[in-house]
Formats: sequence, structure tokens, C-alpha cells
Amino acid sequence: MPNTRPSTLHAEGVSNEEFRAAMSRLAAGVVLVTAQEPPFGEDVGMTATAFMSVSLDPPLVLVSLREGSRMDDLLAEQPLWAVSVLAEDQRQVAARFAMKGRISDRLLFADLPYARGELSGAPLVGGALATLECRTESRTPAGDHTLVVGRVLAASAPSAATGPLTYYRGGYRHLSR
Repeated sequence: MPNTRPSTLHAEGVSNEEFRAAMSRLAAGVVLVTAQEPPFGEDVGMTATAFMSVSLDPPLVLVSLREGSRMDDLLAEQPLWAVSVLAEDQRQVAARFAMKGRISDRLLFADLPYARGELSGAPLVGGALATLECRTESRTPAGDHTLVVGRVLAASAPSAATGPLTYYRGGYRHLSR
């Protein structure tokens, strides 16, 4: 039987392709992480699926950012940021902020309904299932990413008539009802 295993193996014996295929089977919620360049500069946004609650007391969340990304660089200097938990009808918002290689986020926010967070100054997307305003507590390098733990300063969960946007097997999905 021929070896069909890809040749790009890590020392641990797993390839990037195998790891991606396995992790694509894990459904994840989709959020928009936002921050404002200090002082009162351009708004920056990034779609993320590696986001989770860490602690209730104190209230902490974690987001994983690609090392050297615009958001990683910004949150290294700007401790205040926000998260909007996207609803299933906000697939285009997620796709818009997932684009790689963009120069400016100004146009991405141009026709997007949002309110500015009172504590973070960051955009909070209208129609989101929930919004959180955070202050960075710690940053930890992890491979080619940075794990940012944020203390939740404010949280809102308006009544939602729709379900969450999820990401599964390389695409945006919604939960079956």
C-alpha cells in the first residue's frame, strides 16, 4: 500500500494538511474583533473563530491572533478592544473582515451599522447576538499566533431572533433548528 501521507511533516509527525483537515471538523462561533488605533485613529476589524470564554470570575475571554497581523500589532499597543458575536445573517460581515492583504479597514466600516463602545471606543456591530468590550490582561506567544486574554469590561446580549453564525469545514454555516 503506497504512503499517501503528505511529505510536509512536523517533528511530531503530523502535517499541516492533516491538522487543518482534523480541525475543520470542529464547529466554531464567528466573531468580529475590533479596536481603534490610538489616539482616535482608524477603526480596525478582524474576523475570528478562535475565540472563547476563559473565566467567569473575573470575566475573561481569549482570542487567537495570527502573529504579525494588523490586529496583533494593534492590540500590542492598544489595550482596549471589542468583540461582536455575529448572527447567522451576518455572513457577509464575516467575509468582509476575513479578507487578507487589505491596506485599510476604513471602507469596510463605511456602510456597516455599528455603535462605538463607551469603554473601549471600538466599533460594536449592529445586529450582533452579543457584544463585549475588553481590556487586554495578557498576551502569550503560541506557535504562529498570539493568545490575547481580555478582561470583559462590558457585555450586552440583546434579544435575538436568529441563531449564531458558525464556521465548519472551511465555510460559514448556521445551526439547524
